[in-house]
Amino acid sequence: MQIGIFITVIIVIALILIASKKVCDMAIKADTAKKYSNFIFSAEPQNEYLEETEKNIKWLEENTEETQIISKDGLKLVGYERKISPQTKNWVIAVHGYTGRGSDMVQYIKQFEKLGFNSLIIDLRSHGKSEGKYIGMGWLDHYDLELWIEKIIQENKNCKIILYGISMGAATVTMATGDTLPGNVKLCIADCGYSSVWDEFKVHLKKLFHIPAFPILHIANIMSKLIVGYSFKEASSIEQVKKSKIPTLFIHGCQDKFVPYEMLDKIYNNAGCKKEKLEIEGAKHAESSNIDAEKYWKSIRKFVNENI
Repeated sequence: MQIGIFITVIIVIALILIASKKVCDMAIKADTAKKYSNFIFSAEPQNEYLEETEKNIKWLEENTEETQIISKDGLKLVGYERKISPQTKNWVIAVHGYTGRGSDMVQYIKQFEKLGFNSLIIDLRSHGKSEGKYIGMGWLDHYDLELWIEKIIQENKNCKIILYGISMGAATVTMATGDTLPGNVKLCIADCGYSSVWDEFKVHLKKLFHIPAFPILHIANIMSKLIVGYSFKEASSIEQVKKSKIPTLFIHGCQDKFVPYEMLDKIYNNAGCKKEKLEIEGAKHAESSNIDAEKYWKSIRKFVNENI
């Protein structure tokens, strides 16, 4: 009887560990995260989306200059610079979302060009042309972003910089604002970012697999810390914005279920910086600029003009 109980316990523990490793890999291991992302959205990208992606990649290749940095852990990270004028000192750094790539940000930087900004679009680690086995979920990426900021300042003295991100890119830029950034960074615009990596994974574990956070997510959290170097709990936009002094515009679609709309106020209410928020009715995840482009860009122009 005791042997049977012991064997059962061992089997249960083994299954929990296997499941936890599977969740960890599914969420942050680059070669499996794409499948996870497609599962969330229920289908592979449609032809129209693929055509738009190819068009943006081609535009990026033809209209920008590829540049590189080396991360603190030795990864080659790739970015794309576009200078609209040698005299322009204003820059926007555009940061894409989970399992995306820099070319996803083409439509946004075209709008910033109208405001007089040069642009740097980056491929986050393990995305696009950048190296990396694991996704940084904004946490590792916000340290990489700080290196990109330094690079722009070194090459463009007295520049003024906007940080702009979508989804995981929004988490990246808001996490960066909690660190001590150079005075050249004038403001941040975060569109549909999550309150923390823990909160985001907890939502999807329950929504997609109907599994409570304990014990699977807790163990996956430890595995991430041991394997990748960060825990889901420490990767917190909320904790970072508490320390922020960078004026920030927080944007969220009211129908967002991927990064739940309710996360907006969790982040906004904790932000210690000058702040504004923009809510777009009817917009799902990362749809705000498409659902109400006029309100979206009018709000951004106003925020930029007030802070630069």
